Amino acid sequence: MITAKVKWAEDMHFIGQSGTGHTIVMDASPDYGGFNSGMRPMELLLIGLGGCSGMDIVSILKKKKQDLRGLTINIKGKQAENYPKRFTEIEIEFIIKGKNLSEEAVKRAVELSMEKYCSVKATLEGSAKIIHSFKIENID
Repeated sequence: MITAKVKWAEDMHFIGQSGTGHTIVMDASPDYGGFNSGMRPMELLLIGLGGCSGMDIVSILKKKKQDLRGLTINIKGKQAENYPKRFTEIEIEFIIKGKNLSEEAVKRAVELSMEKYCSVKATLEGSAKIIHSFKIENID
C-alpha cells in the first residue's frame, strides 16, 4: 500500500510527506491566502503523470538498447470553469533526445506507457481526456 501524510503549516501552506520519507511543499497564491511558496495540488497531479510516464519510457527505451540522451515532458491541463475545477483535458508531449533513435522504438515506448503501464494516467483517464504526442530529436 502506498501511504502519504499532509500537515498544515500555516495559512494555505501544507507539507506533504510520502511513506518513503520524501517531502514537498504545497501552497496557494496570495489571492487565495497563500504565500506562493510551493506547488499547487493540481500541478502535482500533472507532475505525477509526467514522472510516471517518463519512468516507463526511459525503462522501455533502455531495454530496447536505444541511446537515450534526454527526455523532456511538457504537460498542460485544462480545468473545468466550475468547482471542483477538475481536469477535463490533459495534453502530454514527450520530447525524446538521443543518438540514432528508432522512431518505431520510441513510438512503442510511448504507447506502452500510455496504454498499459502508467498507473497515474490510468487513474486520471476516467476523469479527463488525455492526449499524448512525441517528438524525436536525434543528435550526432
